[in-house]
Amino acid sequence: MKFATVTIDGAARAAVVADDTVHLLEQDRTMLDVVRGGLDSALAEGARAVDNGRVISRADVIFEAPLQPPTIRDFVTFAEHVEGVRVAIDDAAGVPEAWCDAPHFYFTNPYTVSGPEAVVSAPGGCAQLDFELEVAAVVGAAGTDISIASAAQHIFGYTILNDWSARDLQKREMEIGLGPAKGKDFANTVGPVIVTADEFADRCDADGFLELACTARINGELIGSDVTTNMGWSFPVMIAFASRASSVRPGDILGSGTVGNGGCLAELWGRRGGLDPVPLKAGDVVELTVEGIGTLRNVVGEPRPTPTELPAPRMTEQHRRRDEHAARALAASAITGDLHVH
Repeated sequence: MKFATVTIDGAARAAVVADDTVHLLEQDRTMLDVVRGGLDSALAEGARAVDNGRVISRADVIFEAPLQPPTIRDFVTFAEHVEGVRVAIDDAAGVPEAWCDAPHFYFTNPYTVSGPEAVVSAPGGCAQLDFELEVAAVVGAAGTDISIASAAQHIFGYTILNDWSARDLQKREMEIGLGPAKGKDFANTVGPVIVTADEFADRCDADGFLELACTARINGELIGSDVTTNMGWSFPVMIAFASRASSVRPGDILGSGTVGNGGCLAELWGRRGGLDPVPLKAGDVVELTVEGIGTLRNVVGEPRPTPTELPAPRMTEQHRRRDEHAARALAASAITGDLHVH
């Protein structure tokens, strides 16, 4: 079953999407409410909506982000993506050994989630706006220290995630060693629907890997394509790892990480040694398609204004002593070098 959030008559409503029609669920129910009720309850409620609910043409509603997630964990499970982007962002080659330890992730901003057709603008000062094509699992049942064997039972369904990136901002802030910050948290688009996990039961292999074809297009031109069986870890493994000494809860989103073979521009920049294709610009149309889910389409808007310049950090006495010591050491080194030459 395909669930969505749509705007009709000025109000956002949870709904079931069937072919070209939309069937509204009960009033005052958000998709997060539906997900929190569990998959079985959602399927029953969805069936009632299809049988008895208000039926509307798909063309007569506006699709929003299917839900507003409490948290977004963004993983990095495609080695090919890591190889390409690492060159572009970190000036390093290959896949780091630590990548093989676990399906690592970072938390990104749930407050910047929007949906299909949303206009996405680069943050001020960004000259290298990029898209990122991901498949995302939506958690349907809470758990802590979930086993890999039972983790699939905690998946409500799947959707498409575009983890937008300001690559030049990201490159600079990654030098700190804490991971991405303002290079990432300005936009995440999700949608157009959540496809319940039972719909993909025949697309999962014995190890829990989904087989879904993924493609990315800019202004109609094919930029990249991949298949989710190229993930290094399955979604059940990702859920199990995320819940270690922690918890996942209904509505949480777990992004697969960007697919390889052109799932973002930065991967291609790293492989080609330059900004080819060129960064996204105002007016560009980005279309991310995942087999069985649909197409998440967004338009790039005008960039935000350049932000006010930040002040330099306050220098403490400890900083001053450290800088003076470094200056003296440099001077001493220079003198020693001169004496050695003579």
